Amino acid sequence: MAHYLETATDIAREAGSLLAHFYERRIGFELKGDFDLVTEADRQSEALVVERLKSHFPSHAVLGEEGGLREAGTEYRWYVDPLDGTTNFAHGFPMFNVTLGLERKGEMICGVVFDPVRQEMFAAERGGGAFLNGRRIQVSKAGRIEEALLATGFPSRKRHENINVHFFHQAAMQTHGVRRAGAAALDLAYVSCGRLDGFWEFGLNPWDMAAGLLLVEEAGGRVSDMTGGAASLTGEHVAASNGAIHEGLLGLFGEVFAGRYRYPMPPVIPVAG
Repeated sequence: MAHYLETATDIAREAGSLLAHFYERRIGFELKGDFDLVTEADRQSEALVVERLKSHFPSHAVLGEEGGLREAGTEYRWYVDPLDGTTNFAHGFPMFNVTLGLERKGEMICGVVFDPVRQEMFAAERGGGAFLNGRRIQVSKAGRIEEALLATGFPSRKRHENINVHFFHQAAMQTHGVRRAGAAALDLAYVSCGRLDGFWEFGLNPWDMAAGLLLVEEAGGRVSDMTGGAASLTGEHVAASNGAIHEGLLGLFGEVFAGRYRYPMPPVIPVAG
């Protein structure tokens, strides 16, 4: 696995350098559908990552955001997001990353999340721990949900139909706060190094969380779905935490799923006309 992780790290750094070049130029963007953004940086970064992976591991499958699945049928599969946080990137908001995760026979075995703005490389391998720029990292020691700082995200499309606003409100009232930075892989990486105590989201793609979930586990945290079941790259929702607050999070989520709110939703105050 060391060879896989070392190669993934090198590829992520190269792709991150490419993204940084585009970021400084403040390139434009296009729309995929009505809401999803895509940039030339997405395309070129994915082309670079896929070419490097196929050069090193020609028999491995690669599943990427822009290019879909290549070479199905092997026991090894890479999950690639060449630019996680495209909307941030396109608007000049410095929260984006490159992330790669490798799965063998259905189990994640290594993964990286690279932030080219801060030059931070998060890396993990199954059974080998999690690291930030070569230094071992661990999840936070927050023991209660009331002490926690959390993160979540919202979809780019049909936000008005997304139920997460209910979970967001309850969690924000119960904790030190909830951040919404717009780059799920970085959110998970931040849980792994203790900058955040927990994270949840609905409707993520496999490449959004493949490396990040492994980082959290290898840093001593816990991952599941939002009901306490096993976390799945194809699941409807996911939750990750430092472990100590996990049951508290699940309890809060369970109440919201059941329509019970600890904190009433605030009324809408009409604007005087």
